[in-house]
Amino acid sequence: MKKYHIWTIGCQMNVADSTHVGAELEKLGYEPTNHIDDAEVVVLNTCVVRQSAENKALGKLGSLKPWRLQDPNRTLALMGCMVGVRPSPKLLSAYPWVDVFMAPSESRPLVDHIRNRMIAEELRAIAAQQLARRHQLLDEAYPLASLKHLSLSGETPVAAYVPVVYGCSHACTYCIIPFRRGVERSRPLQEIVAETRGLVAQGVREITLLGQIVDRYGYDFPDRRPNLVDLLEAVHEIDGLWRIRFLTSHPSYMTDELLEAVARLPRLMPHIEVPIQAGDDQVLARMKRGYTAEDYRRLIARIRAIIPQAAIHTDIIVGFPGETEEQFQRTYDILEELRLEKAHLARYSPRPGTVSARRMADDVPDEEKRRRHQLLEAQHERISAELNRRWLHQTVEVLVEDRHKGKWRGRTPQNRLVFFEDERNLRGQLVPVTITWTGPWSMQGVAADRLIETRDIPTGLIVH
Repeated sequence: MKKYHIWTIGCQMNVADSTHVGAELEKLGYEPTNHIDDAEVVVLNTCVVRQSAENKALGKLGSLKPWRLQDPNRTLALMGCMVGVRPSPKLLSAYPWVDVFMAPSESRPLVDHIRNRMIAEELRAIAAQQLARRHQLLDEAYPLASLKHLSLSGETPVAAYVPVVYGCSHACTYCIIPFRRGVERSRPLQEIVAETRGLVAQGVREITLLGQIVDRYGYDFPDRRPNLVDLLEAVHEIDGLWRIRFLTSHPSYMTDELLEAVARLPRLMPHIEVPIQAGDDQVLARMKRGYTAEDYRRLIARIRAIIPQAAIHTDIIVGFPGETEEQFQRTYDILEELRLEKAHLARYSPRPGTVSARRMADDVPDEEKRRRHQLLEAQHERISAELNRRWLHQTVEVLVEDRHKGKWRGRTPQNRLVFFEDERNLRGQLVPVTITWTGPWSMQGVAADRLIETRDIPTGLIVH
């Protein structure tokens, strides 16, 4: 059987895109391999949100030139934000050994390329009277181009990503996503529900609905309906689905209606990702975020009032053009004040074509960016350790995902990482775990029923 290999870097949307590409290739008779030399098809799914990610993708692309040129029957496809909505002439001319260029979330060019090659091979091997039948099969393979093939290769993951809105129309000044993934396009609600049902039927127990600004799902529909709450309610009705998450949110679009849905729907996890990016109003204005630091404070207060057990995650960019020491200090101070569960930190790097790259000087020295980044890292580690310590000796529900270094690994409803030892096969199960150790990034514990056996501590909880 022919084999394929997909190399992915970047966000969860890229992970979901790669899953769909792999599924389409399996539909054509390919199977996955971890070894590039064994593959007839290699797909690079790229990211250019950070310079480091772009550099890795360029390095990988260059290293595959000999692989591609060794065998004319091999196919090399480049996908994702490096390609954008449409590949530039410069990109096409720079990498002539690439066979297929695919926009984010679009597998059709690769499928068409492979099917055309398959048809050409068949034409050389079979009689002319079979041509009509082959064309009929080709047409039947894609009755609706927007539908996704739902099969998954290998062991079914416990948790999976489902894109619900592609692209972005907000256009923050530092962000390249609108240029690479295009304008905002929401998928039909029934299509998302059908895809999720297919994943659950294959054993998936948790899904994360994805969007660059997921709260804006449905904004491009007439009357903005259905919206994200409608979608969450529809997905919540799927039998066999245990947990639902969504990301990433935006402070300007997160409504009380959405927060109240999380509070009342038991399968929606109390886990909110809502980036602040900076704690200074002038920096936020230059970023074109559309809110102030005080707006963000009020939002965090609303989240905690409506969903008391919510874990709130955020994103921060340090060293944005023009950021002074005083402005950075305001970011540090608001994080100290709000004490959020997780902060994804990044040093600003200008992305070609964005407003900040074209109109703002990258005037914060790299050494200073690193210093500020390290200060926030130390602060985040301290706060996370203190917050996790509250769970010591508490029993939490863990959805077990896989084994890691001899221990089971899973996550709590708040998306906290938990490790525990147990000889039973608990993959894909909800297990009550009593926490015996906490650190800033993870916790460790013992399955509650085993703790009862060894220490006679009554909890009334059992492994499902």
